[in-house]
Amino acid sequence: MGRAVDKNSAPHYFWGDKCSSWILMSRDSLSVKIETMPANTRETLHYHSLARQFFFVTKGTAIFYVEGEREVVNEQQGILIEPMVKHYIANETSEPIDFLLVSQPDNDSTNDRTDCE
Repeated sequence: MGRAVDKNSAPHYFWGDKCSSWILMSRDSLSVKIETMPANTRETLHYHSLARQFFFVTKGTAIFYVEGEREVVNEQQGILIEPMVKHYIANETSEPIDFLLVSQPDNDSTNDRTDCE
């Protein structure tokens, strides 16, 4: 059913080093989240066997390490990470960053993440 979704009432969880995620929508086939990373934080290197992920930065500058290559993704830019590609996101700035994360299928429900560190 079509209903407006609100970040303030969305389910929330912490991940990594005080990073936050709000689940705007979650189905087995698709998830949409808003995430925030504090200054000077990063996640661990990992890959997803099934999930294709699209990150869209809404505030700040994110650094993605994709198969060992450094990719700068500025505000109002996005990056697609295909399945089986080793990657992690980092905030190497002194300000928080915000981004939208769309995963297909939903990697939380499929337990699809494999850590490499």
